[in-house]
Amino acid sequence: MLLLQNKITDWVNPNDSSGQFKRAQSAFRDSISKKPGSEFPPEKDRYHLYVSYACPWAHRTLIVRKLKGLEDFISFTVVHWHMEEKGNFPPLFPTVPSSSLTDDVKGWRFVTPDEALPGANVTPDPLHKDFTHLRNVYFLVDPEYQGRFTVPTLFDKKTGRIVSNESSEIIRMFYTEFDDLLPEKTKNLDLLPGDLKQTIEETNEWTYNDINNGVYKSGFATTQDAHEKAVVPLFESLDKVEAHLKNSVGPFYHGERITEADVRLYPTIVRFDPVYVQHFKCNLRDIRSGYPSIHKWLRHLYWDIPAFNETTQFEHIKNHYTKSHTQINKFSITPVGPIPHILPKGEEVPSVASALKN
Repeated sequence: MLLLQNKITDWVNPNDSSGQFKRAQSAFRDSISKKPGSEFPPEKDRYHLYVSYACPWAHRTLIVRKLKGLEDFISFTVVHWHMEEKGNFPPLFPTVPSSSLTDDVKGWRFVTPDEALPGANVTPDPLHKDFTHLRNVYFLVDPEYQGRFTVPTLFDKKTGRIVSNESSEIIRMFYTEFDDLLPEKTKNLDLLPGDLKQTIEETNEWTYNDINNGVYKSGFATTQDAHEKAVVPLFESLDKVEAHLKNSVGPFYHGERITEADVRLYPTIVRFDPVYVQHFKCNLRDIRSGYPSIHKWLRHLYWDIPAFNETTQFEHIKNHYTKSHTQINKFSITPVGPIPHILPKGEEVPSVASALKN
């Protein structure tokens, strides 16, 4: 049996002298569609999401699921926050067939019946009672699967197939494809309105490259040059977001309407102070003391919109990053702070409170 030399938590190829993190493409790219004859039509309780509360990409699918009122249409299961690294597997590099993998390859696992973790639906796999890991679902669908076992994974319970594991496409399915089955309130929620679509698309490009993925490029870099090439654009783009929100009527990214821009930015920003500042070395500024307009926007979403608050689980978030990423945190020590993970509305850190008084 071929024994591979890269651990599942080697996010940068140890043989890549650039030291740069390079995200792999998602492998499953089908779509739920209400068009006649669709292979995956919208139906009640047909589809199941496998997610992690820790993962920002999975987080956006949970937010949209709740915003659009899809709870009765899309069930979900949350994996354990720990990504096991036992065994050898090339998570971001040239792939091999499953027949070449050692039995020790792990990745995301389901909780056991005796484990109690916070958050809804953190359970063993309800669809496949004998499955212990998300990889089991992938190999059920394709025994010769050669990619990564990622969340979110949108699974079709009827055909036993994976529809998609690309979060940006999953959320857009949720925007519209179930609308004919929904009540007016959620049916009429348009997260990608026509008059803002071009602006949102343009914003998505640099938000993804510099912020959503930028924190990972900063944190997983294995050379000083790679880190600085990522962290400087990250903060330049945060400055751009700050300027935009400062001049916006609010409370959302695009004024009075919640849109995809809010959905795609929030999972990164809510993780920024608790994790990315220290763990990914993104410490030119933090959100709570360095970006007042972003901080205000963040707290409105968290404290006032249940779809954001109820899908945010800080225990999963902090433990996953600090205890799974042993390539950059060898001893898996989780910092205690910041306390609180997110400040209440109207409360500021002492330096900001003092500045406001003056």
